[in-house]
Amino acid sequence: MFGRGLKTLSLLSVALIIGAFFLVFFYAPNEADQGFIQKIFYLHVPLAIVALGGFVAGGIYGIKYLRGGDRTDDLRSYVAIHLSLILAVGALITGSIWARASWGVWWTWDEPTLVSFLIVFLLYACYQPLRFSIEDPERQARYAAVFAIIAGAFVPLNFMAVRMADSLVHPRVLGTTGGSMPGSMRLTFLISLIGMTCLFITLWKYELASKHATFRLRAMKRQLAGDEELWAPNPRRSAAPQL
Repeated sequence: MFGRGLKTLSLLSVALIIGAFFLVFFYAPNEADQGFIQKIFYLHVPLAIVALGGFVAGGIYGIKYLRGGDRTDDLRSYVAIHLSLILAVGALITGSIWARASWGVWWTWDEPTLVSFLIVFLLYACYQPLRFSIEDPERQARYAAVFAIIAGAFVPLNFMAVRMADSLVHPRVLGTTGGSMPGSMRLTFLISLIGMTCLFITLWKYELASKHATFRLRAMKRQLAGDEELWAPNPRRSAAPQL
């Protein structure tokens, strides 16, 4: 079910990522003020955007689970948040490297964009401990869905609040800064963003397919174990069960 189109999607993701790296190093010019280090922008920003999009997707699938009760929607929500956390770590690391090279510091607490992203990351870092602290599968899925919905609604609200703030340091990509980029830089950024999105979807589908296959294998093992117990010799009855 989750493996359909994976080969095509994988090839597309590889092609886009390779094309993005080629554009970054051989097509997009160096930024006038920051020089070569600015090229980390083409990795850092797509990582952050796709991570935030994945968090919101986790909330949407949480709504679908609560409305329909389909456990596959719970699985989709879990995997989306799980992968988004990994991308968010990458965004924080690349952002710190960029900040060190550009501003001379690894982090600055008076920048709303940085601090708000860190808050979102720490909020979602509580998702898995909360989820796996509940043993009952139904309650676990329900509580996780509620958390994903509330946290997912916080992401766009947080984004709008940051956009209305007076940012003094961090550049605004999805606004005047992005619109003033030269055509070559804008094209490189768009290809990088599309490639990161395709990579996220590909990894999401791969993990869904893997977990779904694992669940089915466990169900088959439990069924076989039940059949073996049914057919096992019992000294209190005849060796062969009555059919």
